[in-house]
Amino acid sequence: MTDETAQTPVRRVRVLLAEDQGMVREALAALLGLEEDIDVVAQVSRGDEVVDAAVAHEVQVAVLDIEMPGMTGIEAAALLRGRRPETKIVIATTFGRPGYLRRAMEAGADAFLVKDAPAAELAEAIRRVLRGERVIDPVLAAAALAEGANPLTARERDVLAAAADGAVNADIAGRLHLSEGTVRNYLSMAIQKTEARNRAEAVRIAREKGWL
Repeated sequence: MTDETAQTPVRRVRVLLAEDQGMVREALAALLGLEEDIDVVAQVSRGDEVVDAAVAHEVQVAVLDIEMPGMTGIEAAALLRGRRPETKIVIATTFGRPGYLRRAMEAGADAFLVKDAPAAELAEAIRRVLRGERVIDPVLAAAALAEGANPLTARERDVLAAAADGAVNADIAGRLHLSEGTVRNYLSMAIQKTEARNRAEAVRIAREKGWL
């Protein structure tokens, strides 16, 4: 005799968490594990471990922090989109910067949330991206629209990022396979576009806005 009260088993979503802070990652995993339809099947602490873990565990949703060793979450998102396009990508970060939002969307992210949002909000975002929706923190979306596009070109970002540790032009040129004159030109443009007084201030401004 068929038990009419029997229910169809809940289909659980396979999730990857990428977060370099162990306590934060474990807390997120524990909170998401309380959801009846979510399984955290993989956890990594480095951006350059994201793609291999996502492929190995056949994850449906990858939840990525931005600032991680090895590779940023935005860079990892772009690689994951190319390697495993069926995996949905949620960026969950402490740094709610408009520039980060734009770069994340360009990299193929499906959702962008700040970490101070309730865990239930992250769980719902995971469900929504699986339904094909795009989920963006509304306050951050408004700020991104007001801020405008990132004025720095990809090469200007590369050179400015290389200058962040105080490297001299010759070192930057060698690292990026450019001439010193080209490096000077890119740095000059970056300083001008960020309305900074020098390269150190240009780096600070670009980071604060999420352009780097």
